[in-house]
Amino acid sequence: MDLIKEAAKFNIEVSEKANENLEKYGEMMLRYNEVMNLTAITEPDEIREKHFLDSITLLTSGKLEKGCSLIDIGAGAGFPSMPVKIVREDINLTMLDSLNKRINFLNDVITELGIKNATAIHMRAEEGGKNKNLREKFDVATARAVADLAVLSEYALPFVKVGGYFVAMKGNAPKEELEGAKRAIREMGGEVEDVKEIVLPSEINHSLILIRKVVPTPSKYPRKPGTPAKTPIV
Repeated sequence: MDLIKEAAKFNIEVSEKANENLEKYGEMMLRYNEVMNLTAITEPDEIREKHFLDSITLLTSGKLEKGCSLIDIGAGAGFPSMPVKIVREDINLTMLDSLNKRINFLNDVITELGIKNATAIHMRAEEGGKNKNLREKFDVATARAVADLAVLSEYALPFVKVGGYFVAMKGNAPKEELEGAKRAIREMGGEVEDVKEIVLPSEINHSLILIRKVVPTPSKYPRKPGTPAKTPIV
């Protein structure tokens, strides 16, 4: 798959340098994958489509303005945020994950590719959302397939500034999840603005759910680690 050509169909420009760095990132991921569980997708063209292209469709949200701050909640192997950062170097990126070995991998990618203004933090979302250095500090928060939207909203919206956005990357049928997450989104100070459908070359359908932060998140949120997943706000 020609990532540069496929990205152009979404009006996303991928430079030759960015494309080379994405290939290096993919090679590193496969190398590390031999000793830790980073991805079940290992075929190069599938990595280009289902990891790289899918991730950078985040840019079609129109919410990642030049020089914006982006936090990726439960970043895992770095999706969607690392491909977005490689394509858009101006973005100030923070990646959060609860597993230290994933953070070590992300830091190695940052070092090896010489990526500037990118930080990987070993921390649970519930702890990060209470941290004064992170709470309501970001223009955009994102997460890809980490949890149900009600749970994700409690994880992500505390990080977002009022006026900023939580852009959730979800599956092809988000209506039911949206219905179940209405109360949680409202409680966290959010408001659903739009849902964008994304169709990848192999006819995989995904959604971008754009949630605007309209008022500050009440100080009681997020709740203690483990509570949002066990007892979602519905």
